[in-house]
Amino acid sequence: MMSFSRTNLSCTFFLALCLGSIIVVQAGFSQTASDKSEWKSLFDGKTLKGWKQSDFFKPGKSSVKDGVIILEKGSKMTGLTYDGKDFPKMNYEVSLESKRVDGRDFFCTTTFPVGESFCSFVVGGWGGSVTGLSSIDGIDASENQTGQGIEYKNDQWYKIRIRVTDKRVETWVDKEQTVDLDTTDVKLGIRIECNVSTPFGIASYDTVGAVKDIKVRNLSPAEIKEVAKKAIKK
Repeated sequence: MMSFSRTNLSCTFFLALCLGSIIVVQAGFSQTASDKSEWKSLFDGKTLKGWKQSDFFKPGKSSVKDGVIILEKGSKMTGLTYDGKDFPKMNYEVSLESKRVDGRDFFCTTTFPVGESFCSFVVGGWGGSVTGLSSIDGIDASENQTGQGIEYKNDQWYKIRIRVTDKRVETWVDKEQTVDLDTTDVKLGIRIECNVSTPFGIASYDTVGAVKDIKVRNLSPAEIKEVAKKAIKK
């Protein structure tokens, strides 16, 4: 019969404990990595492939220069609309970077789907500072509960992020959360001018705007659950 000394038993137990800890840690890393889905890039940095010129009245030219989309100043609005059929409608997050090159109005107003509806995140509108959603119950960002004034400096990049879940729309400018809206009892919509930006589009108004690093991802079940918890707490 095989026998083990107390020392051997202790060493065996210690090795087993270490191995178990490694497996748990590895499993933890795997779970964390899968909590967030991968980003999908919507701009290749070289061409406007996958995009079409938004059909605004007398728009400026849209072009790519040095890895950046340039929206030139038009009669009023200039923009691009995503031409793919795969843009999500719900439980997703979109991110981009943008700056106002010249002008004094919005430089990357982003129209996006919320289920079967649409909404626009205005960045620097109504003379250069108004930031919020248009529209809510038919009221523009300049007058509804999401609107606020933010000073945007010309030629400075800002990171824009929008997150859409079943009962919530959230937005960020850089690290500051600018909108956290419970959409349960509100009607979301867009101004008639932005119809040509659906389902997803980016536009400037009487301003030269620059945009880069446009990407989207679906939210994981864990993230959706976390937002739902946040809504309950409020």
